Amino acid sequence: MKSVIHMIATLTIIGVVAGGLLSEVNNWANPLITANQKAETEKAIFLVQPNGKSYEPVKSQELEIYKVFDENKNIIGYSLVSAGNGFQGKVKIMTGLNNDLSKIEMIEILEQVETPGLGTKITEEPFKKQFEGLQTLPQVKWVKGKAPENPNEIETITGATISSKAVVDIINFGLGKARSLKEKGAL
Repeated sequence: MKSVIHMIATLTIIGVVAGGLLSEVNNWANPLITANQKAETEKAIFLVQPNGKSYEPVKSQELEIYKVFDENKNIIGYSLVSAGNGFQGKVKIMTGLNNDLSKIEMIEILEQVETPGLGTKITEEPFKKQFEGLQTLPQVKWVKGKAPENPNEIETITGATISSKAVVDIINFGLGKARSLKEKGAL
């Protein structure tokens, strides 16, 4: 009986100490993680809008979007953050858009957990390059196993069709919300 009480007391003390240490590590790491995420977002804003010199966030409850300006403070477009599900998990994308949201300047994959060697190809140039100058009206579409024939189409990655389709779906979802904000005069 004494050994059971001793074992329970020992495990309780170990649990309390471990929990306290984990809490302290979390408190220490959270500000660093937040700062790094902010820096990566800022870097991505200018990657998808290479002519941008400054930006300001658009106040919106439903969407993370930034107005991007040139050196004369003229708006040149928007940087839109949208996220959704890929094949393995969450995919988060930054999309550079022109002023009227009709053309994609460039995209950058901010987060993804897709299959290495297949789904991760969504982060590589042959795939991402397809989005440069892509028309967004009526919406972005995908084709499989053939070259795109229309100015709003991209070709999916062989072996990673679901990941490719997910990128298109995420962009279209974000564009829909951005267009809704623009129609309301919030952009």
